[in-house]
Amino acid sequence: MKIRLREIIDVIEKFAPGKLQESYDNSGIQVGNPNNEISATLICIDITEEVFEEAIRKNCNLIISHHPLIFSGLKSIAGRNSVEKIIIKAIKADINILSIHTNLDSAEKGVSNKLAEKIGLKNIRTLSPLKNQLQKLVFFIPIDNAENVRAAIFKAGAGHIGNYDSCSFNMQGKGTFRGLSGSKPFVGKSGSLHVEDEIRVETIVPEYLMGEVVRALLESHPYEEVAYDIYSLVNTNKNLGMGAIGELEQKIETEKFLSDLKSLLGTTNIRITKKVKEKINKVAVCGGSGSFLLKEAIKQGADVFISGDFKYHQFFEAENKIVIADIGHFESEQFTKEIIYDLLINNFPKFAVHLSEINTNPIINF
Repeated sequence: MKIRLREIIDVIEKFAPGKLQESYDNSGIQVGNPNNEISATLICIDITEEVFEEAIRKNCNLIISHHPLIFSGLKSIAGRNSVEKIIIKAIKADINILSIHTNLDSAEKGVSNKLAEKIGLKNIRTLSPLKNQLQKLVFFIPIDNAENVRAAIFKAGAGHIGNYDSCSFNMQGKGTFRGLSGSKPFVGKSGSLHVEDEIRVETIVPEYLMGEVVRALLESHPYEEVAYDIYSLVNTNKNLGMGAIGELEQKIETEKFLSDLKSLLGTTNIRITKKVKEKINKVAVCGGSGSFLLKEAIKQGADVFISGDFKYHQFFEAENKIVIADIGHFESEQFTKEIIYDLLINNFPKFAVHLSEINTNPIINF
């Protein structure tokens, strides 16, 4: 089965919109064209020359990585380092490269959520939800057409609040308008003032979906000119953001919890602070470099905070209130490949998707 790269991108965009990536990031197409036909893809955490050769062996003309191949601007591509060499090889071999980084970190079922699931946490929620990412859409519709239009915008992504969908507020009122010369009003007559029984509909929309929702509104609305308002909200979006927090099914001794964690991650080394908690119940996690969420983990009463890349002085910030478990950057994100794999297989069951067998962790525990 062959599919266009843009089809894969569309699926990824719905799950982890590119607009969610951090300003410093470079998620998206690294090499290639959205119109290119893809026959098979290889999923990895990092793109190394060894991973690239693996893609060739497995006849994959698309590599999807978590970490972008290109982080900063390139003034020339001369093969002076591994990044430039891979770019040259990819272009020559007609292999596309796509990356899903911090947008996957902030996605509803993203990197930290997957790590939390692997640990066995229950009641998983976002540790640090995104702010200023929600907007309110208000529009006016004839009573008889309200149901169809609401259905259209809900399908496009409007009206989701937590575990609820199709959320809206509706209030009946009188709408007035007069069609001028050249108009073709759906109700009333051109040149005459018309009063119509209408419904004011209010619903919530993530900012990154507002374009699609408005498009659905305009396509389904019967009026020639559609009146609608968009308001920015300061509400947090509980479904999106960095980190995750949840509880174990039952409390477990700290020593055993950390031992089980090492077995799960396949590592022989975890850097920890003093074991100030005798037992672990509430666990906070963040895939990648998550030290910036330590205070939030403490605030929410976590017994342990699991992440990577803590610096020496940051360990002091635990202040005997929490156990910091620095498991390593790669170790905390190693299950990310499964997220991408499941996403593609669920949407393209007959498409060839391979998980990279190369361990790209540059850090070796000696």
